[in-house]
Amino acid sequence: MITVCIFAKSPVAGQVKTRLAATIGAQQAAMLAAAFLADTWESVQRLPWARGVIASTGALRAALVPGADVWPQGEGPLDERLERVLRRAVMDGPAIAIGADSPGLPVELLDAAHEGLMRGEPVIGPAEDGGFYLLGVTAFPPGLLAGVPWSARDTCEVTISRMTIHGMAPMRLPSWFDVDDEGDLSRLRAFLATQPERAPRTAAVLEWMG
Repeated sequence: MITVCIFAKSPVAGQVKTRLAATIGAQQAAMLAAAFLADTWESVQRLPWARGVIASTGALRAALVPGADVWPQGEGPLDERLERVLRRAVMDGPAIAIGADSPGLPVELLDAAHEGLMRGEPVIGPAEDGGFYLLGVTAFPPGLLAGVPWSARDTCEVTISRMTIHGMAPMRLPSWFDVDDEGDLSRLRAFLATQPERAPRTAAVLEWMG
């Protein structure tokens, strides 16, 4: 089994999806964040090779992700929180980190990450905004991601450079998008309009929003 760690903020209005909230309102942004997380969790639960874990920055309502194993991310910048969670996860074998900001992430990409890790290869999924939507490792050297600029156009490339310095040559997955702003949300809406089963809770919230 591979541990898939879903990194997510607790979906509290005013504290989550703040860029979206600036245009659609804090309550609707929080509703979407909750739907994103629930859909991502269900997608991971359907993978026969995966053990799902939610790495959260705060308390989660039990009804949102029934039966979920929730690990605290802890304090500090993202590199420290990723390291804390992934070093814990790799104690039991290979691990994957994904965010809850890509509802409908194609299962083919997750399966490809699984196959790479089973060959002993680290894996990275570049996001179209310059970050990454997935990071898969079989080990996590201390300080691996120290100095990586977050939310930048070169986040993914710097991460790959850091991994190379530590003797890791990651396999690149095809790129995908995450949802940070209204433009991303419009793209997600169009994607789910023809494939709502990819993220049914998110599709339902988007339909309710009109």
